[in-house]
Amino acid sequence: MAGKSVLGRGVGALLPDDLENDGEEKFFMCDIDRIEPNPQQPRSYFDPERLQELSESIRRRGVIQPLLVTRAQGNRYHLIAGERRLRAAKMAQKDEVPVVVMDTTSTNERLELALIENIQRHDLNAIEEAVAYARLIEEFNLTQEEVADKVGKKRSTITNTLRLLKLPEPIREDVIEQRMTEGHARVLLRLHGDP
Repeated sequence: MAGKSVLGRGVGALLPDDLENDGEEKFFMCDIDRIEPNPQQPRSYFDPERLQELSESIRRRGVIQPLLVTRAQGNRYHLIAGERRLRAAKMAQKDEVPVVVMDTTSTNERLELALIENIQRHDLNAIEEAVAYARLIEEFNLTQEEVADKVGKKRSTITNTLRLLKLPEPIREDVIEQRMTEGHARVLLRLHGDP
């Protein structure tokens, strides 16, 4: 995956090219209780109204896009991508969800995939995106340029988004909970002397 931009190409861009070549079952309907949420989930805020809307859609049509998981101990799975879908499916009282199993045992690789997949989502708020960039930099010892390459964005975008982490915690919470726009937060940064 190193150096390969996957931005805008969906979960499929994160999957290995040989997904179906080894004869092992990779795509199936999985009992929802066998999936463990990602404790390192980059997203911290799940809009209750949007989650309810997704739940209603899933109740009517089911989960359309499979969740991305890795094997855990026993017959359990670790969630890499799809926590909103998993939560909404539980709200819709679904027993099973479609999953694609990705072969990786590395905690670091699972974290990197989860971060990159979440960064690609348009509904990730700016603070969550900044925290995800910071985690890629800190936990994988990447430069801003390397992060930009991995997520398919310009380095200046990474730099400007990371600046939002300089905001006081109450303002960051306002952005996360959509009480303040990213644009307003950037104005506050400039007012406090950060260009």
